[in-house]
Amino acid sequence: MYEFRYNAVMKIFHSEIHRRHNPPFEVFDGGRRVPYLESPARMDHILSALRKTNWADIKEPADFGLDPILAVHDSDYLKFLASAWDEWQAPVSEFDFAPDNSALLPATFALRRHPHKPKSLLGRAGYYMMDLSAVIVKGTYEAALSSTNCALTGAQAIIEGEPVAFALCRPPGHHAGKDYAAGYCFINNAAVAANELSSKDKVVILDIDYHAGNGTQDIFYNRSDVLTISIHADPAYEYPYYAGYEDEIGSGQGKGFHHNFPLPSGTDDLRYLAVLERAIGTIKTFKPKYLIVSAGVDIYDGDPFGTFKITRQGIRQIGTKIANLELPTLFVMEGGYANEALGENVVALLESFVR
Repeated sequence: MYEFRYNAVMKIFHSEIHRRHNPPFEVFDGGRRVPYLESPARMDHILSALRKTNWADIKEPADFGLDPILAVHDSDYLKFLASAWDEWQAPVSEFDFAPDNSALLPATFALRRHPHKPKSLLGRAGYYMMDLSAVIVKGTYEAALSSTNCALTGAQAIIEGEPVAFALCRPPGHHAGKDYAAGYCFINNAAVAANELSSKDKVVILDIDYHAGNGTQDIFYNRSDVLTISIHADPAYEYPYYAGYEDEIGSGQGKGFHHNFPLPSGTDDLRYLAVLERAIGTIKTFKPKYLIVSAGVDIYDGDPFGTFKITRQGIRQIGTKIANLELPTLFVMEGGYANEALGENVVALLESFVR
């Protein structure tokens, strides 16, 4: 029988390759071009806070190749991510204009009912990209691979007996579906790690990001070996708008193995923690061997993308409740954009695991 133990240190997996993904802009609602909020500075703030602790053991990830990613994502989609930038910059006759040297974004998007897959680059970009925040630049693919390797290295540490690990992933992943990029996400880091762990035993993904984990939902919607739970802002009013509703519970073999907990604007510590208790009850019923937490701290009061009123103490209590499950746990970094508070919020979430 597995006996949980706390460690005095926590293994944290991080790669500086993330800096290669640094788009100069994104396009907000209404068409405003603004500086890219999912910036390398996010990692700097988190690393700075972690290095002030006495328990953060920061390591480079291993390289697991493409096989674990292809077990989750469509191969043609991965080929698109790998080749899109070079195609965009190549002087081909497809374009009757000079391509933008700073970023690739399409102007049209597939509605995903039963669309044909176009042959043109811009057509494929609109097929494989859900929105205007999934900006592709020269280093996007390399950064996305390194981010997923952080999650896979964390999963391997858990398999080898670590009680907890933290994959400091950038770009994040939980909005990326089987064959699409969305919401700053290109490869679903938590999903790839969960799929690896599922070869050993049952897995739960608990998504605490402010936004619904639509990509994770998409990937595991028909599976019963990975229980997926997302606590998030009501998509009737918040991104990703088209997924994350309470009646989306899985289908086929996965029916009943996906749970959404949409919450209203202004949700505070008390309300959030009460819903987390419900989610924890569902986790206990499932009896998993492993837990993955999609760790978005954009639930924090003051985050530019959020409307929740969760305090740092509330984030600390979330971490404590998760730690009390006493499951081997992999934290995978997702959102969080209040940069000045970001590092301390991440530390608050993790510190209950280090005793």
